[in-house]
Amino acid sequence: MNLGLIPLIVYLYFFSNSLVDTVAQPAFVGPPPLALNCGSKDGGSDANNRKWESDAKYLVAADKSVSSTALTQEASLSSDVPYMTARIFNGETSYKFNVNSTSRYIIRLHFYPSNYPDYNISNSYFVVTIGAITLLRNFSAFITAEALSQAYLIREYSLAAFNSDSITLTFKPGVDKSFAFVNGIELITEPELFDDQAGLVGVADTAGTIDGVSSNMQNMFRLNVGGQFIPPTNDSGGLMRSWYDDTPYMFGAGTISHVGNITIDYKDLPEATAPADVYRTARSQGPDPNINKQSNVTWVFQVDANFTYLVRFHFCEYHLDKINQRVFEIKLNNETAFNTADIIAWTGGKGIPTRKDYAVYIGNKPGIDAELWVTMHTNIDLKPEFYDILLNGLEVFKLSDSQSNLAGRNPVPSKMMQKQLIENRAAHDPNRKSRKQVIVGGAVGGAATVGVAAAVLFMIRKRRRRVSGSDPGATSWLPVYGNSASKSTTSGKSHGSSSLSTDAVCNCRYFSLMEIKRATNNFDESKVVGVGGFGKVYKGVVDGNIMVAVKRSNPSSEQGVNEFVTEIEMLSKLRHRHLVSLIGFCEEGNEMVLVYDYMGKGTLREHLYKGNKITLSWKQRLDILIGAAKGLHYLHTGAKYTIIHRDVKTTNILCDDKWVAKVSDFGLSKTGPNMTQNHVSTVVKGSFGYLDPEYFRRQQLTEKSDVYSFGVVLFEVLCARPALNPSLPKEQVSLADYALQSARKGTLEEMVDPQLKGKIKPEAFKKFTDCSLKCLSDHGLERPSMGDVLWTLESVHRIETKAEETRNSPKSPSSSIGMVEVPIDNTDMIAMHLNTLNLDNDDDDDYDDPEDDAAIFSQIINPKGR
Repeated sequence: MNLGLIPLIVYLYFFSNSLVDTVAQPAFVGPPPLALNCGSKDGGSDANNRKWESDAKYLVAADKSVSSTALTQEASLSSDVPYMTARIFNGETSYKFNVNSTSRYIIRLHFYPSNYPDYNISNSYFVVTIGAITLLRNFSAFITAEALSQAYLIREYSLAAFNSDSITLTFKPGVDKSFAFVNGIELITEPELFDDQAGLVGVADTAGTIDGVSSNMQNMFRLNVGGQFIPPTNDSGGLMRSWYDDTPYMFGAGTISHVGNITIDYKDLPEATAPADVYRTARSQGPDPNINKQSNVTWVFQVDANFTYLVRFHFCEYHLDKINQRVFEIKLNNETAFNTADIIAWTGGKGIPTRKDYAVYIGNKPGIDAELWVTMHTNIDLKPEFYDILLNGLEVFKLSDSQSNLAGRNPVPSKMMQKQLIENRAAHDPNRKSRKQVIVGGAVGGAATVGVAAAVLFMIRKRRRRVSGSDPGATSWLPVYGNSASKSTTSGKSHGSSSLSTDAVCNCRYFSLMEIKRATNNFDESKVVGVGGFGKVYKGVVDGNIMVAVKRSNPSSEQGVNEFVTEIEMLSKLRHRHLVSLIGFCEEGNEMVLVYDYMGKGTLREHLYKGNKITLSWKQRLDILIGAAKGLHYLHTGAKYTIIHRDVKTTNILCDDKWVAKVSDFGLSKTGPNMTQNHVSTVVKGSFGYLDPEYFRRQQLTEKSDVYSFGVVLFEVLCARPALNPSLPKEQVSLADYALQSARKGTLEEMVDPQLKGKIKPEAFKKFTDCSLKCLSDHGLERPSMGDVLWTLESVHRIETKAEETRNSPKSPSSSIGMVEVPIDNTDMIAMHLNTLNLDNDDDDDYDDPEDDAAIFSQIINPKGR
C-alpha cells in the first residue's frame, strides 16, 4: 500500500455552531436542580452565571456548624462561588432535602481545602453519609488535594431511588480536634440512564449481570474521547456534568481523532445520556491496517481496590453504514466484555448514538496499585472491511459494596514523596527521628499518624510558597541549594537542598563557581554565544574536552530564582532526544548558573533571517520543526505530568551539530492542569508575538498556549520573518495577524520566503498552512494538539519525500493494486482516513511490512516518548 498516493488525515479539532442541528428527544424535565453555596448568606453566581443559594435553610442542628471564608484564594480556582465560603462542622450535622421517592439523584460535593480562621485544614478528617450509604470515610480533603496537585475537589455520586420523600446528608467529624467542612452541594434529579442487565465480565453468564437501576455509584471518570473538554453548562439534560479530554489516560499505540459533521438522532436513547458533542467526536486507530491488526487502543485508570466498576462506552458511527465494516473487541482488565462490537449492527445507521455498559470487579493485589485497563482491538477473525476501532465517550462508575460503602482510602504518599518530606523536615530539625516514625507509619496507620504527614505536607507547602516569592518578605536571591560551604567541587556530588527536590539534585551535577569560571575563562565576553531573558550564554569546556553551554543569570534580569529552580526541576526529570539536556548547575554567592549540552548549530532563528548563516532547504526546515514538535508533544503527553513550556519561539529551538532540533529554556514552564481543571490560572508570561491571546485575556494557561506559539513558529519558518517587525506597515507588524489576514484574502502564497517559492508541493503547502492557521485559532478549544501538529508535519514531509522519489524513480501504477478507495469529499476527513485503512481481505494473512510506512507516525505510535 502506497500511503504517499493517498491524502492523509488533516485533523479538525473545533466545535462549531454551524454543525448540523441535533435531532433530539424532548429534554428530560425534573425538579429544578439545587445548588448550595455553603456558608454563604446570599448564595451568589459562579463564573458561568449559574445561581447558587445559601445552605442555611436545609441545615439540621445548625448550632454545630459555623460559616467561614477561606483565608487564601488559589489562582487556579475556577470560581469564587462556591469555593471561597465554607460550612464547617464541629459536631455531627445534617442537611435535609425533599425529594421524589421514585427518582435517582446526582449529588456533588465541592471541597476547597484552604485554611479558615481558627481552623487548620490539615486537622480535618470526616465521614459523609446519605441515609445508610457511606460516601466518604476518614476523608482528608487536604491530603487528597496535595497528592493530586489540585486546588479543589469535586466528588460526584449517582444514587438510586430512596423510597422516601426526603433524604439526609450527614457530615461527622473525626476524633480530637478534627472537623468536617463542605463548600458546595448540588442535588440534581437524574433521568433513567441505567439498565438492570449490565454484563459482568469474567463471570459465568448465570451470575454475570449488574443491576444499574438499583445501584448506588460514584462517577470516577467521564471522558469526551477524541474531543475537548465540555463544561457543565454545555452538558445535556441539565445534569451539569463535566466531560474531560481522554488524552491523559491513553496508553500505548497511537490513535487519531475525528470530528463528524452529522446530525445526531437520539431515537430511543435519552438525550441526557451524553451531549451531542460527545457523539460528534471520536478516536480511532492510525491509517495503517497492518499496524492496527497488531496493536490495541488502551486507556488506564487508577482506581480503588475491592470494588466493582461499571464502564459505560458511548458509540456513534458517522461514516460507515453497513454491518461488518468496522468490528472490534472490548476488554476490561484483559477480560473480554464483547468481542464482536459493530456499531451499525447495534444502531442500524449513521448518526445514531448508543451506549453499552459492562462491569468488572477489581480486587486487591498486594504491592500493586489498583488499575482499570480499557482495551479495544480490531476483530481480525471476522475480516471486516476496515481494520479499525471507534469510541466516542467513556464513563467509569464505582459501585457501592455489600456494606453500602463507596468510600476509598486517602492517597498514600509515594516513596519519592515520603523521602522528600523526610529530608525537607530534617533540614529544619536535625534531631528528627527515622522515616518510619514520621511518614511510613502515617501512610499505613490511621488518621492520627496520617495527620503528621499532613502537617509536614502543610509546612512544606507554606515553605514552598515563601521560596517561590509569594511571601512579600522573601528575597528572590535566597540560596536554593543550601549553605555554600557544604558544596562539593569536582566530584559532582551534592548535599541537602533547601528548595530543590532530592530527585533534581541527584540527577544533576553540581559545579563549583571555580569550575564554571575555568570553563568560560572567567566569563570572557568573547565566549558569549547568546543573550536571553535569564542572562548571557557562554561557550565553555569542562573536564578537558566536553563542550557545554553555560547560562549565567543576570541579577538585574526579571528572571531569577524561580526560573532557575524551575529549569533544574523540569529538566532533571526529562530526558528526550528533542529536549536540550541539562548537565548541571552552580549556585554560589550571588551567581546562578545552568550548564547544558552545547548546540553547535545555534538557534533556529539564526538560520531563518538575521543574516541567514545557512540557508535551510524546505525539507531541512521540516526536519527541525518535526523534531521540535516531538519535544513539545513529549512534554504535553509523555512525561509523568503535562508540562507547558510557555515560551515556545525560534530562539528556544536549538540544533546540534547534526541538525537535530531540541527545545530549550524551561525557566517559565508550568505543570499542566489536572482532571478537575482544564487550565492553570497564572500570571501571564512569555514572549510578545508568540503569546496566546486567550491566555493573555483570561490568564488561564493550557497546553494549547504552546500550540499557538508553535503556530507562529510555523509561519516564521515558512516566511523567514520575525514574529514582530515594527518597521513593517501596521497590518504586517504581527506575523500571526498578518497570516490570518492573508488567509482570509487568499494571499498566503505571497508571504512565503523567496528562497522557498516554487519548491513546495501544493498539497504539502495546503496541509502545512491549514495546520498553522488552526494553531493560531483565537480559542484554545479550536486548536489541534501537539500530537496532531506533529502528525501533519510528518505527512507534509512524506509528501515532499515521495515527490522527490517519484521524480527520481517513478513508481509503477500497479503499486496501488488491492486498494479500494472510498469516494472522497475534500471536507470529509473520515473518508480520507478510511481510504488508508481499506485492504483486499483475500490476502489477509499476507501482511505487508509496516515499518516503512509506520516510520512517519513514530511519535504517535509511541506517544510517551520514552
